[in-house]
Amino acid sequence: MVRGAGLVVCAGAYAGGMLIGVIRPVESKTHTVQAEELDEIQDLLAAETPQGWEIAAAPVAMAKKDTILTAEGTIVRRDGVQEIEADDMTALEAKVPDGYQLLSVRVV
Repeated sequence: MVRGAGLVVCAGAYAGGMLIGVIRPVESKTHTVQAEELDEIQDLLAAETPQGWEIAAAPVAMAKKDTILTAEGTIVRRDGVQEIEADDMTALEAKVPDGYQLLSVRVV
């Protein structure tokens, strides 16, 4: 049995079929923003989030004796999905480029 990023493939479950894997880039960035309101924090982080990316986390902190909120927002890339194919799981995993994540596998 092989376990990966959210997938489980049992040995023999795909005998005789071609495997199609779905991959995407794994990339994240962090932006620190400050504002007086949570809505402003969200707007500032949204402005730093390019198309194809999304906000994954944005913990907010306030310093003692201060009214300014500080958030360290982490954005992650969610675009760039591609398919790869191979005859077996070992070959499929070998085709996953550096900086990419194997999301799912199906048999055809």
